[in-house]
Amino acid sequence: MAASASVYLEVFRSRRIAVMVLLGFSSGLPLALTKGTLQAWMAVAGVDLRTIGVFGLVGLPYIIKFLWSPFMDRFVPPLLGRRRGWIIITQLCLMAGICLMAFGSPGEAPWFMAALALLVAFTSASQDIVVDAYRTDILREPERGAGVAVFVTGYRVAMLVSGALALILSDRIGWRNTYLVMAGLMAVGTGAALFGPEPEKTVMPPRSLQEAVWGPLRDFFSRGAAGMILILIVLYKLADAYAGAMTTPFLIRGLGFTATDVGAVNKAFGLAALIIGATVGGTMMVRLGLYRSLMAFGILQSVSILTFVALALAGRSYPLMIIAVAAENLTGGMGTAAFLSLLMVLCNQKYSATQYALLSSFAALGQIFIAPTSGYVAASAGWPVFFLISTLFGIPGLLLLWRLRPVIDGLGEKELPRS
Repeated sequence: MAASASVYLEVFRSRRIAVMVLLGFSSGLPLALTKGTLQAWMAVAGVDLRTIGVFGLVGLPYIIKFLWSPFMDRFVPPLLGRRRGWIIITQLCLMAGICLMAFGSPGEAPWFMAALALLVAFTSASQDIVVDAYRTDILREPERGAGVAVFVTGYRVAMLVSGALALILSDRIGWRNTYLVMAGLMAVGTGAALFGPEPEKTVMPPRSLQEAVWGPLRDFFSRGAAGMILILIVLYKLADAYAGAMTTPFLIRGLGFTATDVGAVNKAFGLAALIIGATVGGTMMVRLGLYRSLMAFGILQSVSILTFVALALAGRSYPLMIIAVAAENLTGGMGTAAFLSLLMVLCNQKYSATQYALLSSFAALGQIFIAPTSGYVAASAGWPVFFLISTLFGIPGLLLLWRLRPVIDGLGEKELPRS
């Protein structure tokens, strides 16, 4: 039994896996500093609510980051190679940008602060581009699930640090010092980039910016079943995202739980369950392989939504809420580990920055265009029917996955041809 467990856990001893934890932390840290934490600072400073609402546009770079990802595929910094070099550059820029935000004043100069926040968001999105590419390039096939799991763990911990911890610190050391502390914590990712290995395969970058733009598309659509794979990417996490869009309103308005209840269980406990799920899923992928992991975790993450149907029928029940939140986040974390592994294996290392950025943006299409209907469905059909419909949204993706088994098995067993 111990020998069997050691086979699963051996993958976590890799230097590449250790680097992924730290890079996950550096990727997750800037997010709240331009969103929730900044909104809290503005609220304390007495900024008009309409202005605070407009600041939501600061997150736009995360959505359109694929537009400049070819630039990061094409050009190689003079030090540390194409991926680690860009990671260092973006992280140094993030440190500088967060420091500048520390000396800003949202109350006296909100639009100057908005410009700084947009700059930090742009640089953070750029860091995400190259970190995703680096993760795709350096992780070996058996390490992908574990690599995603520890990356998600680092990312979520960083969001807590720059979110909840930053708010606590602001009451004790002030906003300026809090943001300076957060800027200093970016050194975690810089150390990871310096410590991290170069990809084992030497890959020539695109020869021109034009090739960097069009090469990723030609490469992807030259493969068999490329269109069906794109549809699978849209559908795979749709059930999870659709149900998740209404989970908090359901718990508060539908069942009457307090904000404290939801914060403690749905946010804090749910986060722990998500991290455990991603870790368990990543570990199981070592033995299951890509296709079986996608299928097993996809079924689990859809079926887990039925626990919310039970909760809606039972009414306000703390034990059932804990079970539902745990089940959804645990299986959602497992599905995320498999899904991001699929995105990685679909990328050609020559174009991994652009291809990963495009594929991850494509994955969000279902959430962007379908999730907004969730409120209307919940209001008209009621909560039990809404969560039942959410569960059914998982079926098309699973059927398509089953049809694509030969293709997915080929991806999981063998590396894609690299130029």
